[in-house]
Amino acid sequence: MTPKQALTFVKTKGVVLESAPGSVPSLAEAVAGGPIRGSWWAHPKGNNIFLCSRAIRQSPDVLVCRLVDGKVTYIHRRLWPALVRLAGEFKRDRLAAIQEVHTPSGRHNVTTIRFPHWVPEGVIRAAKRLTRDKAAQLLQVVPSAKPRRSRRRRRFTV
Repeated sequence: MTPKQALTFVKTKGVVLESAPGSVPSLAEAVAGGPIRGSWWAHPKGNNIFLCSRAIRQSPDVLVCRLVDGKVTYIHRRLWPALVRLAGEFKRDRLAAIQEVHTPSGRHNVTTIRFPHWVPEGVIRAAKRLTRDKAAQLLQVVPSAKPRRSRRRRRFTV
């Protein structure tokens, strides 16, 4: 799989885990051609997995967050309105965009952009036009039937 094919994979699937197995497809497993035992770094296609994952992380059309089970998750832009529409049903930290920043010394720092600060205005407008059911149908990664409840609930409403 090439980086371009990896981006097409994310666009087609919509929601993809970077490397963890889970309820949605995994990029690492797609590149490897099947399940991976142990760390993907040790896999014969580990370098290719790395190159594909970096290409996806750099794409302006992919949100990188920790939506699915707290694992690094890619969400294609076409599903952002559905994600925003359902935002109140997810833990807020799972909706934060994560970015790797490479320092001049070569270190990698992970920064986060809290939700909804990363959301473009056009996505918010599109989210307002979606019903909850249509958003859930599009996203297909909705927590249990009932939204989470907490004493201090800050909802992002569309």
